[in-house]
Amino acid sequence: MKNNKQQGTSAASYLNLFSAQLYLLNFFAHILVFGCGLLIGITITFGVRNLSLNFQLQKYTIPSNTLKSPPLSPSPPISSNITLISNNQTKPPSNSSSLINKKRVIITKNFTRIGLREFLKPPMAMHDMSDEELLWRASMVPRIHKLPFKQTPKVAFLFLTKGPVLLAPLWEMFFKGNEGLYSVYVHSDPSFNGTLPQNSVFHGRRIPSKEVRWGENSMIEAERRLLANALLDFSNQRFVLLSESCIPLFNFSTIYTYLMNSNKIFVEAYDLPNEVGRGRYSHKMRPIIRLSQWRKGSQWFQIDRAIALQIVSDHQYFPVFKKYCNPQCYSDEHYLPTLVSIKFWKRNSNRTLTWVDWSKGGPHPSKYIRTDVTYEFLNKLRFGSSCEYNGHITNVCHLFARKFTPHALDRLLRFAPKIMQFN
Repeated sequence: MKNNKQQGTSAASYLNLFSAQLYLLNFFAHILVFGCGLLIGITITFGVRNLSLNFQLQKYTIPSNTLKSPPLSPSPPISSNITLISNNQTKPPSNSSSLINKKRVIITKNFTRIGLREFLKPPMAMHDMSDEELLWRASMVPRIHKLPFKQTPKVAFLFLTKGPVLLAPLWEMFFKGNEGLYSVYVHSDPSFNGTLPQNSVFHGRRIPSKEVRWGENSMIEAERRLLANALLDFSNQRFVLLSESCIPLFNFSTIYTYLMNSNKIFVEAYDLPNEVGRGRYSHKMRPIIRLSQWRKGSQWFQIDRAIALQIVSDHQYFPVFKKYCNPQCYSDEHYLPTLVSIKFWKRNSNRTLTWVDWSKGGPHPSKYIRTDVTYEFLNKLRFGSSCEYNGHITNVCHLFARKFTPHALDRLLRFAPKIMQFN
């Protein structure tokens, strides 16, 4: 009996121990299932929230390719006739590379490149720049002097007038057929409001001007203004200042070749020890300009681009003239001769290309009317003197002449084709 009771007790103990172990296994199994479920639930929850957020952002955000600006480049603006590829194409791209490039591709039609040649084109002759702005822009010099494209050098003809160019028909005949080899600039009194036909070489060539009081500082300011406007055209390599009463003595081809092949500039400068020479000097100009450097000469000149740049950017000598050269000084007769003598004497031929007659005396040269214009007289102006040109003696010394009145125009037009070989 006793053994049976002990066996029953042992069996019960084993049963209780098994039940406890089974309970623990069930407990851990529930915990494991609960943990897996919790993890899955958290993962699904975050996934749904991200998906919803991305959907809302895509719905209210502009596509990225429309926000990106095109890369900066030296190329000019593209033609307005363009097509942008849309991101909302229904047909999928053929490969991944086309999908990436799709956002950046711009299909251009009628693309026109604006290179350096277009960039260097000068502005209209009539502009709204002040003198300070004009001189600053004109004084800019490229460090690389050789252009990266072929350029035909031009002669800039600078006309300083009170009103119209009085002998314009003769100049029209002179310029005809030589387009692309010259530029024309006219500085006239601002009160002048005359009109010209559109086919005239002088049409649209007036520059912004100010009143010029002949013989005063405003004359040299007008000359600098003409030079500055001409310098805006990089193809202008020679600059000739002419009056309204000037005429050409040779055809365009001869004058163009003469100027372009010259190794010196043409500025008349001499020391005149009397009241109209040294007598006009002011000792207040010292020490910038000394009496021994003071020169006189004709205001009508021919210079190259390098000297023209020096004139419009001169902040050493010009302010002295402007301050101390009073109306009796006539800066147009002294400024350039003095400047060239001080800084560029070796480059100067020391003569003028414009013939004029001062033999009658007085403050003004001789004038020529209709009866003065003869075959013999014009040939005398053309070949009646000798001078040096590029180290050789020549009888072609003057390319222009003054003062001719409008009354002489009829005969000049008749003689020009025969004597000067116009056209």
